[in-house]
Amino acid sequence: MTHIATSEEQTTLGRVNKPLFALSGGFILLFCLYALVDIDGLSALVDMGFAVSARYFGLYWQILLLATFLISLVLCVLPGGRTIMGGLARPEFKTFNWASMIMCTLLAGGGVFWAAGEPIAHFLATPPVFGDAPADMQARANMALAQSFLHWGFLAWAILGSLTSVMLMHYHYDKGLPLAPRTLLYPVFGERAIHGPIGLIADATCIIAVVAGTVGPIGFLGLQMSYGLSALTGLPDTFATQAVVIMALVTLYTLSAISGLAKGIQILSSFNVILALALLVFLLVFGPTSDMLGGFLGGMGVYVQNFFQMAMYRGDAGVFGDPGWLGWWTVFFWGWFMGYGPLMAIFIARVSRGRSIRQIVMMLSIVAPLITNFWFTIIGGSGVSFEIATPGIISGPFEGFNLPAALLAITNAMPAGLILSILFLVLTMIFVATTSDSMSYVISASMSEGEPSVALRAFWGIAMGIMALILISTGSGGIGKLQSFIVVTAVPVSIILLPSLWDAVRITLMLGRR
Repeated sequence: MTHIATSEEQTTLGRVNKPLFALSGGFILLFCLYALVDIDGLSALVDMGFAVSARYFGLYWQILLLATFLISLVLCVLPGGRTIMGGLARPEFKTFNWASMIMCTLLAGGGVFWAAGEPIAHFLATPPVFGDAPADMQARANMALAQSFLHWGFLAWAILGSLTSVMLMHYHYDKGLPLAPRTLLYPVFGERAIHGPIGLIADATCIIAVVAGTVGPIGFLGLQMSYGLSALTGLPDTFATQAVVIMALVTLYTLSAISGLAKGIQILSSFNVILALALLVFLLVFGPTSDMLGGFLGGMGVYVQNFFQMAMYRGDAGVFGDPGWLGWWTVFFWGWFMGYGPLMAIFIARVSRGRSIRQIVMMLSIVAPLITNFWFTIIGGSGVSFEIATPGIISGPFEGFNLPAALLAITNAMPAGLILSILFLVLTMIFVATTSDSMSYVISASMSEGEPSVALRAFWGIAMGIMALILISTGSGGIGKLQSFIVVTAVPVSIILLPSLWDAVRITLMLGRR
């Protein structure tokens, strides 16, 4: 039986699955070499893949995410929902530490810059699901927040592991199957998924998808931090500055990943949440408090009232039409989050031992989304409030979809703007570090028997940083193409996630009869 050592145990170095390492690592190496040799050729190939993925899989993804969320709620009311998972009578991690490690995952991808930029983007250009922009500014603000809530709320969080974590915890801790993406295909293919080429391809596909999904934020962080440091201190916004930022980040999260879950990852996540809470309180007290609270309630009202309409919005795309706006917003986000899905489920399964199915699902499908939506309201909602009060104060710097400028414009409009801006840059760096170290750990764990070795964890941490540097060196188009590539890699991952729709229910019902 595959065993993951607890924090109290002396870990042993796990044997590496060499074919999986070669397949996933080799593909990523070829991608980077192609970017260095012919970025235009890579761009054309990725653009074609993005167009096909968004056109032919967009509707399927919308149905998959909506179904995942609704079915996860069903698990909570089934008798088996009370079942404690992971073979431990008591949770391995305290509730705050457990919640911190989970919360920092999705928020790390865009919890600061997207939180600042997306609401103002939707405020300036009302999403098509709502029709023409209303004259009432507050109504427009509520619609903008509601659309942001859709992209970062219930559906986004549910796909990260509300069903798949239940599957992996049952099959791994109860049945002894590997804590790897291939196990998600066990209900369909049986032992062939565990020991055959199907499982190898499934694991490699999920690793490639999560590397792409993590390298994007790493590279984007380098661009954002360089811009922020230039605006705040006058440092030149050059590749050298971006490279220094990325290498500092790589050092931070690699050391954290090497130290393991019980030390580095837990400590970094907890510190991150404490800093985020402190900044949230400051913004609530010294920002447009009434507007923030009103925006959260108003945005949630629009979100809940139009939930199914927003979740299944197709516009003029029909079944297989040109997704247009949908492709560059909702479909992109769904592809990004699905790419994280299987490996995030591994991470959640690893940190959730001793928790019940109901606790895991409630944390992922309800609690984390509400906290995320409130966070988006505090940052993005305050930006919209400032824009309504003084037109151009946020939209001016944001022109051209400049996400870093939107954040700095919001923080500079607050008291102690310079200090606040610096703290938000630090928060962003630690946010990305928490995702990067978690993903370095689970990538290594998915290709190891037992606890992954320090060398393997360090390799993946450093490799993702180098990949981000290579893409940045090709110009901003390199990171942009990686964002599109994320959607392409989500196609096979979305198929791997499909069995969770029925098997998580089956497992919960079975456990309820024990």
